Amino acid sequence: MCQARFAHQARLQSKPRLLDLFCGAGGAGMGYYRAGFDVVGVDISPQKHYPFEFHQEDALEYLRLHGHEFDAVHASPPCQRYSVCRTIGTYNPQEYPDLVGPIRDLLAGIGKPFVIENVPGAPLLCPVTLCGSMFPELCTPEGNQLRRHRLFECWFPICMDGMECRHNVTGRRLPTVGVYGHSGGSSNRDGVKFFGIEAWRQVMGIDWMTSNELSQAIPPAYTKFIGDWLIRAVEGSRLTDPTPSLAAKPGRRGRWQT
Repeated sequence: MCQARFAHQARLQSKPRLLDLFCGAGGAGMGYYRAGFDVVGVDISPQKHYPFEFHQEDALEYLRLHGHEFDAVHASPPCQRYSVCRTIGTYNPQEYPDLVGPIRDLLAGIGKPFVIENVPGAPLLCPVTLCGSMFPELCTPEGNQLRRHRLFECWFPICMDGMECRHNVTGRRLPTVGVYGHSGGSSNRDGVKFFGIEAWRQVMGIDWMTSNELSQAIPPAYTKFIGDWLIRAVEGSRLTDPTPSLAAKPGRRGRWQT
């Protein structure tokens, strides 16, 4: 009994651990780290620029074997099945299986708070939407904002007061920065502004990635916002049951996701 109590006290004094699945080069992981988590990343591909502990393994298998060792989980399954690329003639749906459902089932079985992130069009349940215009720091020195909408299915309370997309607000508008494809140098062609990798790094809040890595990344500001709410849920559960059960459904729609 004493050993169990001492183990629980030691756990309360340590930073909560977050498993970052399909981690890429660490954009999401950095946001959760800044929110107060000890982050461990998993990806099937080598990620030499990932800034935290990293395991090159299959994400679903790692989750099956080790998910119970963490306080929370973030998953960003490949988005190609749901993105605009699916309308391209060379798109092969067999090459990009639907992983959202299988990973949700695994996460729900583990019973820890979790987040599933993906692009608009993905089959997420009651997701919140974040975009660059919600974060004033995600812009170039000239004021060009990041345009990058991402969905987050959050299985814990989260408040979205004041978090509105402002890209279509009337008034003077500067060109937004889209981070996709391959960046080159900044240029103006046919009246269209093209931004280079330095602008990409500025609007993403990321200075350690290549252009290819940036095009697949989540801005740390997004997951810092999500992580600030997630860590409240984790710390609340740590004060009670070390292995809390999970509610049967994610949050209701509205200003509060509960």
